[in-house]
Amino acid sequence: MLLSTLLMALREIRRNTLRSALTTLGIVIGVAAVIAIVTLGQGATARITGEIASMGVNMIIISPGFQRRQGTNVGATALTLDDARAMQHEIPTLTGVAPSSSRPGLVVYGNLNWNTMITGITGSYLQVRSLHVQKGREFSEAELQNGTAVCLIGETVRREVFGYQDPLGATIRVGRVACEVVGVMEIKGRSTFGTDQDDFLLIPLITYQRRISGNADIGAIFVSVESESLTNKAKTQVELLMRERRHVPLNAPDDFSVQDMREIIKTVQSVTGVLTTLLAAVAAVSLLVGGIGIMNIMLVSVTERTREIGIRLSIGARGREVLLQFLVEAIVLSMFGGVVGMIVGLVGSYAAGNALGLPFRILPQVVAIAFGFSVTVGVAFGFFPARKASRLNPIEALRHE
Repeated sequence: MLLSTLLMALREIRRNTLRSALTTLGIVIGVAAVIAIVTLGQGATARITGEIASMGVNMIIISPGFQRRQGTNVGATALTLDDARAMQHEIPTLTGVAPSSSRPGLVVYGNLNWNTMITGITGSYLQVRSLHVQKGREFSEAELQNGTAVCLIGETVRREVFGYQDPLGATIRVGRVACEVVGVMEIKGRSTFGTDQDDFLLIPLITYQRRISGNADIGAIFVSVESESLTNKAKTQVELLMRERRHVPLNAPDDFSVQDMREIIKTVQSVTGVLTTLLAAVAAVSLLVGGIGIMNIMLVSVTERTREIGIRLSIGARGREVLLQFLVEAIVLSMFGGVVGMIVGLVGSYAAGNALGLPFRILPQVVAIAFGFSVTVGVAFGFFPARKASRLNPIEALRHE
């Protein structure tokens, strides 16, 4: 009986192919949109977390925070080189400590100039931040200790200031300082948020403090831990040491911040997860619209086939058999729309991911849920027309024109 009902439903769907295809369009769009949004969201999350993780999941960042004065937040006291030295000597789990300071500035070479971020660094900065020199060399220990006017430049600065010329050995003006270029950094490209990761210039920290900033303030301290498992322990030790050095009262909040990369990754995953869920929920509304379309078409079908229903009922068909026939038609339509929607969603998200440079990340459970929801919509919205057909009076149905 079920097989006969299914064959009859397929026959009716084939008889009105165009109408059936248009009926399932809402389901196709809804399923495809949900799958594409979730897949692209997962790809974006994977790319962002990968970029952050590339800097080292065992890295900790210490920076000045804010403190309350007369009911307002004001910048706290800056960090110092002594803070970095204390961490290096008193916390054995740290493998690298890299104080740095940054400010935007103008770089000039000949008749070309470019505004970029100028950062003063120490010798361990490149290792802690996982940065590599592509061409040239790193700073020597003597240059770092003596405050020599040498610099490393990112690819964007090289392109904008030197064009096709070789920058190695050239002298550029950084602010008011004449600086020799000794290396070009490895290309990183743009981040997922569109930030240019190659737009920077690095100089020795002592040179930066003496000749650019004019003070001994440290903007941030980057530290690396022996292993990821020791990150929490090292973070606690850093917090206790900084509270002691900055004389923070026992019950007062920190006037500095300590962040590890895992916290940043978790925050990013949480934010992108919420946005992806919200967009997927909005896209799922089109599934309901598709369900309403199925219900409307099934009601039209019941009206068109009233005499056929009357004949079936008059020769002994039971109401539940008529109900099953129309319900199967609705389910077949929604299942067909779900299958096509899955294919369109996966192909579309793969193509869009390639265009945006995002990894292709499929969540099988989301695909299954989207398909299951499309079938549920078919059952829910197909039940009312099927129930109406099963309750027709055979005599009245036979009289229908």
